[in-house]
Amino acid sequence: MLHSMTGYGRAEQVIGEKNFLVEVKSLNGKQFDLRLNIPSLLKPFEFEVRNILNEGLQRGSVECNIAIKLNGSNKPVSINTDLAKAYYQPVADLADELKLEKGDLLSTILKLPEVITPSTEMLTDAEWKEVAGLIKLAIEQLNKHREDEGKSLEKDLLLRLANIEAQQKIIAELEPQRRTKIKDGLKKLLEEHVGKENYDQNRLEQELIYYIEKIDISEEQVRLNNHCDYFRSILAEKETAKGKKLSFILQEFGREINTTGSKAYDSTIQQAVILMKDELEKAKEQILNVL
Repeated sequence: MLHSMTGYGRAEQVIGEKNFLVEVKSLNGKQFDLRLNIPSLLKPFEFEVRNILNEGLQRGSVECNIAIKLNGSNKPVSINTDLAKAYYQPVADLADELKLEKGDLLSTILKLPEVITPSTEMLTDAEWKEVAGLIKLAIEQLNKHREDEGKSLEKDLLLRLANIEAQQKIIAELEPQRRTKIKDGLKKLLEEHVGKENYDQNRLEQELIYYIEKIDISEEQVRLNNHCDYFRSILAEKETAKGKKLSFILQEFGREINTTGSKAYDSTIQQAVILMKDELEKAKEQILNVL
């Protein structure tokens, strides 16, 4: 089963007197790239939060936001006066520049981040365990989303694979005709320019065998078949993260298809090669979204 790198997860829970909201979303990326936004209350646990996200999501461009709301009324709070003073002058200057009234300046400053904070800025071990569980729940929802997206990706990749194999069958059917056409074409060329009686038939046969062996594409087609089988076996594995491995296999697809095209010397086979290249590029685009 494939998993996409795209997903969204959300989890919310009341822990103690605080309402925690965790939102996680991810997009495709070569590595695990995290943008984390957490309140000051969770700063001591930032390393643990990052580890939980890394372990649960493995790969992708991830954004995680954790917000806290206090429940009830008359909760003890503290005002960060130094921060409020630091905010005041730039806000006042901006008000003067825009010719705005300063009557609501204090209420505006009090709404700015970290000016008013709960006075109890510590989580107990028990509360942290619940928060960690909440983060894992959001990750679980995101991974379910990834799994659903992965089903569509797998269906499309199998279609691309089947289309490539269909062109391989066409090439296999054309291969005997190609050999005959090449042999007949060389004989005709010699007869027109040298004369039928003026060349050694046995020597010609030897040269033809050598030439046809050099442009033989059977090995490329066998290897391409093997790559197709290996690709399907990787898709069937239970491992979650397999995008990089599948991408490497598609690179091998490209080598065999390109070599087949360079050796073909046949317009119909070249058409099949072009169609295979088109399907391969579509598969590569999809692989960019696979975990």
